Order: sequence, then structure tokens, then C-alpha cells
Amino acid sequence: MRVLVTSALPYINGVKHLGNLVGSMLPADVYARFMRLRGHEVVCICATDEHGTPAELAAQQAGMPVADFCREQYEIQRELGERFLLSWDYFGRSSSPRNHELTQHFARKLEEAGLIEERDTEQAYSVEDERFLPDRYIIGTCPHCSYDAARGDQCESCTRLLDPTDLIEPRSAVSGSTQIEYRRSRHLYLLQSKLVPELRAWISQQTSWPKLVTSIALKWLDEGLRDRCITRDLSWGVAVDRPGFEGKVFYVWFDAPIAYIAATADWAELAPGERDWKSWWYEADDVKYVQFMGKDNVPFHTVGFPVTLMGSGEPWKLVDTVKGLNWLNYYGSKFSTSQKRGVFMDQALDLLGPDYWRYSLLANAPESNDASFTWEGLQSAVNKDLANVFGNFLNRTLRFCERSFGTQVPAGGELGPAEAELIRALDERLEAYAQFLETIEIRKAVAELRAIWVIGNEYLQSTEPWKAIKEDRDRAAVIIRVAIQLARLFALLSRPIIPQTAERALVALGVDVATPWPGKLAAELDALPPGHAFELPDVLFQKLDDAFVAQSIETFGGEPA
Repeated sequence: MRVLVTSALPYINGVKHLGNLVGSMLPADVYARFMRLRGHEVVCICATDEHGTPAELAAQQAGMPVADFCREQYEIQRELGERFLLSWDYFGRSSSPRNHELTQHFARKLEEAGLIEERDTEQAYSVEDERFLPDRYIIGTCPHCSYDAARGDQCESCTRLLDPTDLIEPRSAVSGSTQIEYRRSRHLYLLQSKLVPELRAWISQQTSWPKLVTSIALKWLDEGLRDRCITRDLSWGVAVDRPGFEGKVFYVWFDAPIAYIAATADWAELAPGERDWKSWWYEADDVKYVQFMGKDNVPFHTVGFPVTLMGSGEPWKLVDTVKGLNWLNYYGSKFSTSQKRGVFMDQALDLLGPDYWRYSLLANAPESNDASFTWEGLQSAVNKDLANVFGNFLNRTLRFCERSFGTQVPAGGELGPAEAELIRALDERLEAYAQFLETIEIRKAVAELRAIWVIGNEYLQSTEPWKAIKEDRDRAAVIIRVAIQLARLFALLSRPIIPQTAERALVALGVDVATPWPGKLAAELDALPPGHAFELPDVLFQKLDDAFVAQSIETFGGEPA
């Protein structure tokens, strides 16, 4: 199978927080890793979202030209993604020449299809700033939920789409000025309303989408899909190639999803003659396309982007599966890039290695509901699961073997009833784990992986090789030989979740890190022959003590008073 995976594009306006990470990029990586291990051909694409007002505002605050700011931030985000072990095949930029070219192509095709219309519109103008204010340059109170920091395009609190004129007590995001006038400006509108019947029929066919995603998409249609203004009075972005529209650019939410296609084309250019980007996007019926995003991005991917693709009249690939996630909060309050609330990716990696974060975040992934990050929760996941269960099993098995048989898989003895029960228990768990990864049920998959690790520890506790070695050396050899095979199996299964630690364990066990996904359990428990050599690894996970938690709460904040 060919599998195309895209993750929602992180905004360029600063380092992303842990909520951004677990809300799209990290689950996308887990799924891409799993699909590769199962032997599928995978292309995993992401990019920085560089246009629109967040980039301009952030560059202004940094005192840098916006192009230089975006170039610098792109490198920072790319490096942080790699340090978090995100296995992108390509991490591109929405500001790439290819995306400019494709965005203008789609605009032309939509106009040819009669889906673009010029309209005069009331545009907010800041007298003090002496400039038009695009949506995100205007902040005010949401008329629907009364959130007092809603943006002119969407309320971050209730996720409703807005126009700047909807806001109560609007003010400039540039200067804070309330001297806002509304002046006429000419813009392009995408006539989304014309495609509602086609959209509704398509969305209704998507039986694999989570309820969260389908309900958000249909809500937009049920409430009346409005035609969308797709141009802005800005200088930074994809220029509108049209007479009379000089000095205007396309709306960021029009060009950003197109960057998935552009980044795939840029990836293909790195190996000319070997990669064909169009085969992944154009007449690509043999491709399974899976998108990952937070719930606030769902409407743009289930309605906005499909309108662009459908409306073009060309055979572009539409998404097959949308994995929409809820929000990860920080002690019950929102993470916020603009307000610097919560833990950010660079800060996290200064404290702990990537697998500490990957496991704890995925175990608490905000799937069916919003979830909350706490330092106490991180401590519990690391100490009880990673250190006490996974790390302890590998450590105690290999050290016991070294003391009793040397640093090689011991020979002797035959499997008995305990091993038959072990195989029965593991068979059921392995099937469930793979199924949860296949259907992208992240929390269930992590819980199943932990349950598999627990089975190994329970096997050692019930068979007691430390007693058997005194009375029946062959029996002890069987137990430890099986336990070493289990350590190999656990490391192989853990690669999508904690890839760095899994690789360390496999290297210590003398196992090729590129070993395919485990097959029949009987064969897996006989994979390392007697005499196979191993090394003793360092402790895989250090426990987090109460002092670490207290210091982290003091530095980043904790439970609100």
C-alpha cells in the first residue's frame, strides 16, 4: 500500500508547545513509522505555515524583516522536529516558490470553473497604524462565547468562524488602538456555497472519520457555508496575479493546505527520476491519504481544502482519513504560543530526552476529549511505565543472564506450560496493539503496549528464574532465553512510540534496528539462537523525583490557585 501522511502545518510565529506537538505532528509520526514497519511505502509531509498576520506580527516584535524571520524560524522548527524524532520524509515551507506557483494555479482553475468572484467589502482600517487590518490583526470579544481575545477570522475559544465586523469592541493587534474604521476594499471570494451538495455527499461517505471530525465538518454545512474571502491587504504571502489586485496576497488558509502538495513536489525534486510527486496527488486512486490535525484545523481540511481541490475540476487526491485531536491543556488552561503559557518544545528537550516526552504525551493524547498536561502525570508515566516496566524488564533480564550464563543467550531446556500461557496472553495483545495503531487510536495503542510489557514482568515474577537457577539450571536457561526474546520483541514493538530507546535496546541485544514488524509469535520467541551475544545497556530511563516536579512547577507554573 502507498500511504501519504500529512501533519497540520505549524505556524512560523515561534517555537511550538507540547499541545501543538501531540495535536498533530507526533501522532502523524507514530502512524508513519508503523506503516513503514509494516512494509508500506510511506511519504510523510509537513511544512512551516509562513504567511498571514501571525508571521508579520512575530517578525515585527522581533525587529526583523518577515522573510528573514521566517527563514530563521523554519530552521529552528525543523531542528526541533528532528530532535523529537519526527520522521518526516520532507519538512518544507509554505513560502516556497512551488507553493506560490501551485496556489496561483488553483486560483486560476477555480476562476475558470466560475467559483471566484470579485466583491467590494468593508475592511477594517486602523487610523493610528495607517493600514488595513486583515483578520488576525483585529482582536475583540467573540459575539458567540464572549471570549475577549477572539481574532477577526476565528475564535480560539469556541472555534466559530468570524468576520472582523462580528467582533465586539475591536482593537488593533498591532498597536492596541481602538480607532478602527471600515473602508471599502476589493477582494476575491471563493464561492464555497456552490459546492455544498458535493461536499455533503463526500463527507457522508467517510465512515472511517472520527465522530469529532465528521460533526465539525457537517456543522459548518448545516449552519450555512458562507462564501470565503481568499485575499488580504498584506505584502507578505502569495501574490494575487490579477490586474487591480497589486499589493494583495492570498489568504493564508487558502495557500497553506496547498503546501502539502508543494512540499511533496519539493521532496521529489531531491531525487529526480526516482520520485514522482504527481503519482501521490494526481489521479492517485491507489494512495491512502491520512491527515493529522487539532480540532480547530478540522474545518479547513474537511471543507476549505476539499473545496479548492474539487472546485479545480482536476483529479486531485482527496483525504481518506482525518485524525482530528482535541486540545492538550496545561493544568486545565490552554497552552498558548502568543501568551507563552505552558512548556515549549525547546524547553522540554532541555529537561529530558525525546522518548520521555513522546511516551507521556501519547499515553495522554487528547483524542475523545481535551486532556491536561501536568508534571505529576509526566512523573507517573516515566517512573511507573518507562522505568519500572519497560526499562526494568530489560535490565533485570540481561543482568541476571550475565551473572548466571554470561552475555549470550543460554542454551538448554524445553518450553513448558508457563511459556504456553505467555504465548496465549501475548497473541491477543499483539493483535490489539497493531489494530489500534492501524486505526490511529493512540491512547489505546500505548495502553496496549504497556500491557504487553507488563506480561513480560509477570512472566519473570511467576517463573522466578532466581530460584530455578539453584535447582534446575536448564529451567532457568529456558526462562531467561524466553525473557531475552521478549526484550527483543518489546523493543521492536516500541519503535513507533519511543524510537530512540527502542533502537538502543535493539543495539544492545545485537538486533538489526531495521528488522520488520514482528510476525508469528512462536517464531519471534525463537529469533535469537543460543549463543547469540548481547551487551548490557545503560539504564534506559532515569526516574523523575519529587524535586524535579517541584522545580518544574516553580519554573513553568502548576495547578492554578
